[in-house]
Order: sequence, then structure tokens, then C-alpha cells
Amino acid sequence: MIPCMFELSQLRCFIAVAEEGHFGRAALRLHMTQPPLSRQIQILETTLGVSLINRSNRVVSLTPAGRSFLNDARRIIKLSEEARLSVRRIASGTAGALAIGFIPATSYELLPRLVSAAAVELPGIELVLKELVTADQLDGLSTRRLDVGILRLPVDQDRLETLRVSRDPMLLAVPEGHPFETEAEVPIERLQGQALVMYAPVESRYHHDLLSAAFRRAGILPNFVQYARETHTILALVGAGVGLAVVPESSVRLRPPNVHIRPLVGPTRLVSELSMVWLRDNDNPALPLFQQFVRRHIATA
Repeated sequence: MIPCMFELSQLRCFIAVAEEGHFGRAALRLHMTQPPLSRQIQILETTLGVSLINRSNRVVSLTPAGRSFLNDARRIIKLSEEARLSVRRIASGTAGALAIGFIPATSYELLPRLVSAAAVELPGIELVLKELVTADQLDGLSTRRLDVGILRLPVDQDRLETLRVSRDPMLLAVPEGHPFETEAEVPIERLQGQALVMYAPVESRYHHDLLSAAFRRAGILPNFVQYARETHTILALVGAGVGLAVVPESSVRLRPPNVHIRPLVGPTRLVSELSMVWLRDNDNPALPLFQQFVRRHIATA
């Protein structure tokens, strides 16, 4: 019965004979005896239906078909080795892809820093980044379209593991010319009655609830003159003189030139937190390695 396809072992035998130019030396190189080596090449030739080696004298030479097939045989062997190494790297977690969801605030500082470091420390792992609001991230995690989410807690998901990745002090943004511009720090009580651009209660629930609770503890009621979802929009409104705003420190670099930042002090330190979340039963081999990487970086940040 004629084999329907050649085997990698047959290709290795053929390559060894072609490169050594001698059956005996090729057999030594492959740690086998000469008769089995000759048999493997005969089977390969039968499978291909052509002669690859001239056997008319003691010097081994390739036929035109053999010379052409040698390049193909080398490519096939190289590809098989690359495939073997690739699948092992994926199984070990050192190669593969991770789909990462993130809220816009993550891109101010945390995400660029992690992506830059991962390119050096995790070169075999492709990070597929998707900017999504928290609800869409949770949906992506539950349907396994995402491996990791970077968002703000709390989230009502029993299947999720969480890791806090940043703690961002909240600071006061004031427009140019406002009396607070020259203050070294501003007590939160002085926001009583001040025009304030506030985070939207639905689209930016985390910061809205965080600030609302802080104002209640301080016993004050600012004058909310405008609501916005994103911090860069809030800072633009402050620059336009619409009002003051309390924003995370990481967003300070987004402020217009006519917006000034001052520390905000109160009974308790006001801090905004970001967390990384993932499904407990996520079996992506690259995920544990990425978790270790993130833990190292937040520990040294």
C-alpha cells in the first residue's frame, strides 16, 4: 500500500543525506543505521512518485526534483518546529492574546504604562484593547469576549475575581481668576454653594456617588450647574468658566492651560480607585502571567 502522505521523519532523513552528501554520515548524524535511513528515503520517493537522489555512483547527488524539494522540505521542518514551540508557549501562557476592556479614565496613565511595560516583559502576548463602559465590560466578561476588565467597583458579579490596580487622589480644578486659584489647599467645606461641574449620576455613577457621599459627610451642598460623563469634558467646562470640579489626579494632564489644580482637604482622604476584574474560571493560559505582571507593576508604582 502506498502511503498517502510523507512523514516528518522521512523529510529529516532526506535533508540529512542531501546536506551530508553521504548515506553513512547522514546515518551517524541521525543516530541510526544506514539501511533504515535508505528505506525511509525510498518510501518518501514512492510517496512523491519521483526520484530525489541519484544512486548511480558512490557520490550522493540530488536529482533536479530533489534539489527543488530540498527547499520545501526545509520549510516544512522549520514550520513544524515553529508550530511546536508556538503551541507550547501558548500552553505555558508565554504566548497568545488577551482581550482587555477598559474605561476611558484608564487611558490617562495606567493603561499606557502597562502596555508599554508588557511589550518588553510579555513580548509573546498580544494585548487586544477595547474601550468600553463598565456595563459592556461585564457583558464581555460573562460571554468570554473579554479576558480582563479594568473598571471601577462595585460590580455585582459573584463569578469575578478583582485586583485593585490604582488609587487616585481627587483634586479640585478651578478656572483661571477664581479666588481658589491662589490657595495652597481648599477645605471641602468651602465648596458650599459653589458652582460645580459634577459627574453624571448614571453614566459616571462611581464618581458621582463618591463625591456625593463626601459632600454629605462634610455637610455641604454645592451648586451643581452641569453634569458630564467624562473627565476631559468636565475639565473643558471648568476652563470655560462654567464652574469648579473635583477630578482624579491622573487626569490633571488633560486640563486646559487656564485650569488650575488645588489639593482638596476634608475629614477623610478622597480617593478614586480602579480595579482589574476577570472570571474565576477563565482558562486562558496567558491570564495568570498577566496577573503576575500587573501585580508587580502596581507594587512598584
